[in-house]
Amino acid sequence: MTSDPLRLVGGAADEEERAAELALRPKSLDEFIGQERVREQLGLVLDAAKARSRPADHILLSGGPGLGKTTLAMIVAAEMEAPLRISSGPAITHAGDLAAVLSSLAEGEVLFLDEVHRMARPAEEMLYMAMEDFRVDVVVGKGPGATAIPLDLPHFTLIGATTRAGLLPAPLRDRFGFTAHMDLYEPAELELVLSRSARLLGIDLRKDGGREVALRSRGTPRIANRLLRRVRDFAEVRAKGVVTGPVAAAALEIYEVDALGLDRLDRAVLTALVRLFGGGPVGLSTLAVAVGEEPETVEVVAEPFLVRAGLLARTPRGRIATPAAWSHLGLAPPRTHPATGAMTLPLDDGD
Repeated sequence: MTSDPLRLVGGAADEEERAAELALRPKSLDEFIGQERVREQLGLVLDAAKARSRPADHILLSGGPGLGKTTLAMIVAAEMEAPLRISSGPAITHAGDLAAVLSSLAEGEVLFLDEVHRMARPAEEMLYMAMEDFRVDVVVGKGPGATAIPLDLPHFTLIGATTRAGLLPAPLRDRFGFTAHMDLYEPAELELVLSRSARLLGIDLRKDGGREVALRSRGTPRIANRLLRRVRDFAEVRAKGVVTGPVAAAALEIYEVDALGLDRLDRAVLTALVRLFGGGPVGLSTLAVAVGEEPETVEVVAEPFLVRAGLLARTPRGRIATPAAWSHLGLAPPRTHPATGAMTLPLDDGD
């Protein structure tokens, strides 16, 4: 298991959720909330391209899932008044797939490639020439009789999205004219996202309700909107449709999302680390066995947010729980030796 589409606090989304998100997506940069530096820089790129009456430079967007990369791609196409073609790296398994997509593009069209770092290597090498020279060589035939036929392409704008920019080879990364990294949102920004979504969905969301949902959304608009829909269900059934702070807290308690946005898996990892292994260090495989999950699930699904939240640390000797993890679980952190940092006795509540 390498993704988390079924987790309430997971950043991934399935097709059904993407369809639900469509009505909530902003249509212009002015409507887009958060990512102020990226919006300003991208606005300059697009305005300059429109002033020259040319397609915009190729754009690379990096950042975690659910932060708005697809939305920004749609906004770029709308701002440039150009059609948008959407595909993904995993869908392009060989160079012929990419050649078919590129050869069918119209002048000025925007091509959005999600998970561009997962594209097949032969297609990736073809993309270098397409991005730089707007042409590809299509190989016809096999063996000694194979012939490369050059094919000119219309000028297009490629928008690549990746959650792992470090996996992109340098030749591909260098061909993007504009690169932007999208950061996690602050709670105040998520409150604005939730307020806008509530208006569009007809939800009676009070300020304290929006704040409660925002604090549990792990800095991600997609998760915030997902939690809002679940809180709406609870409010309609048990609170006359009004989402206040206590109502939101009660709803998310039922869905096992705590005050920091941790779910069952996150808390299981922390609890095992603290209660079974004294805070660590402990190896990944041992920790995974303790929580009944595959090591890859713990490493890919649970650990990234726990590390970002300052609750877990990776060390050469294994995973360790930070003092914040002990506190979050309502436990006193252990005493450590001032010189070696080695764990000694747990602190009493009175210490």
